[in-house]
Amino acid sequence: MREVQQVAMRASERKVDLTRHKCFLSYRVTDKDEVEQFLDEFGTEFIPRSVGVTEDDDFIGSDDDEYIKRRIRELYLTDSTVTILLVGSCSWSRKFIDWELSSSLRNDSVNRRNGLLGICLPSAGTPTIPARLKDNWVYKEADSSYALYKEYPDSPATLRSYIERSFAARTEKPALVDNSRPLRATDSAC
Repeated sequence: MREVQQVAMRASERKVDLTRHKCFLSYRVTDKDEVEQFLDEFGTEFIPRSVGVTEDDDFIGSDDDEYIKRRIRELYLTDSTVTILLVGSCSWSRKFIDWELSSSLRNDSVNRRNGLLGICLPSAGTPTIPARLKDNWVYKEADSSYALYKEYPDSPATLRSYIERSFAARTEKPALVDNSRPLRATDSAC
């Protein structure tokens, strides 16, 4: 995880632009090489925030969903405004991804919810969309969706437009958020 964070910070530092949004990256660890490539190509278009929950976090053994979501917000999402889920072929099966998305959609007195952007990684083909992302994205109906789900961007400007649209959804579409699904308790086989 630390390697990915270092790649993210180096990419972000290549460009000074005060209009960039702070984005949390969610991904499956086995997609690390593609995540690093994404950061190298597009990391200039946003300010990366912490990248991912690990087994070492203090809330991992908890059965209290609200506590888990609160701790993820406090530790990882505090000053981010958009969560980017890099969707690989098995992202749907990972509990930590579900927890990160649920925490991103949480709106509380300390933190506002994040915009939600799913981007399909090139190696994923036509992946199964993680359930919580699917709950907030309606195929071919952007007006009915809180989240965006897009193919891998073809340019930095394209990614920037996705991030801007996801950021705007926070104030333009809060009524469309569906975060009612219980947190995934375990990983599934992929």
